[in-house]
Amino acid sequence: MKKAGRPAPLNFDTQGSYAMRTMVQLPDKDWDIDDGVYFDAVDLVGERGGEMTALQARQMVRDAVDDGSFKKKPEVRANCVRVFYEAGHHVDIPVYRVRIEKSTSGEETTIVEFASAEWKRSDARDVTEWFDEENEKQSPDTDNGRQLRRTSRDLKKYARSRATWGDSILSGFGITKVVTECFCSNALREDEALVNTMRAIRDRLDQDLVIKHPVTPNENITQGSDDSSARFFRDKLKEGLESLKILDDPACTRSQALAAWDKFYATDYFGKRDDTKAGASSSAQRGRRSLCVDLAPRPGRPVTRRRSRSSRAIWRSAIQRSGCCPRRRSASTSCLLSAGVGASICRLTTATFGWST
Repeated sequence: MKKAGRPAPLNFDTQGSYAMRTMVQLPDKDWDIDDGVYFDAVDLVGERGGEMTALQARQMVRDAVDDGSFKKKPEVRANCVRVFYEAGHHVDIPVYRVRIEKSTSGEETTIVEFASAEWKRSDARDVTEWFDEENEKQSPDTDNGRQLRRTSRDLKKYARSRATWGDSILSGFGITKVVTECFCSNALREDEALVNTMRAIRDRLDQDLVIKHPVTPNENITQGSDDSSARFFRDKLKEGLESLKILDDPACTRSQALAAWDKFYATDYFGKRDDTKAGASSSAQRGRRSLCVDLAPRPGRPVTRRRSRSSRAIWRSAIQRSGCCPRRRSASTSCLLSAGVGASICRLTTATFGWST
């Protein structure tokens, strides 16, 4: 920026799912990190001395990050500047300006505006604060990021479990919002919290497909009263719940439960952990009601994490610090999860981050 004679930013702030620690990293490494850049509005002056438009501000940032080293050039998008990395992920840089308004009495108010189609009053840091408050208020626990956050991650993982769903399904932000609206906590059963939250979201979207923005007044995450992405997500939730019906059968076996979760997440992760196929008696698995999967750590094999190798050390360490993945659990937490599939689901998320147990 200095070389181009452009103003230096006031600061950078990580935001979005990365800041909320609900980010899901996919096997093809196509995930995004949001890192907002904030400027003093006084410094954003156009070539003719006028106020810099929202588009001009995004173009300025694009020019600043494009040092010629990227295989795919950074792009100006509708709401950010997108920087592509060869490893597969990308970084979105939303642009903000900070200005001071004075009232007639001389009182000063700080206003933060976002460079979208035009400058509009919005600050993604408020969304992070909102989510952290909801997570603390609604979760029945304090371990491993708290249950509401984990449930949001689990459902975002489901929404990205089929490549064919692509952009047709509800955004991760929209999913997180309806999770906060419909969350059904369960301190003893991670799996039941997840399934009951899914049922509540299904019923809620059956009644209304509009999802309001949590902090910006008069703004919705969805488009109109018949939003196609919200409808698509609701329909896929119905399909997913149908595939999990076996879990409510009192005679459900461990193998059947694992197979149901494999089908739900379109994976073979759970089936590979079916020790009943190695000759263990399946009759001992019967009679346990609902969601009968026990994948708590075995003695001598605590849950540990192993960092994945990243193309850029900066993002590797940043992802580690973000807490996006399950941390090592205490024995008491493992016991709470041992009744259900919660530990398995958390480990599935762990596996997608390239860490292992």
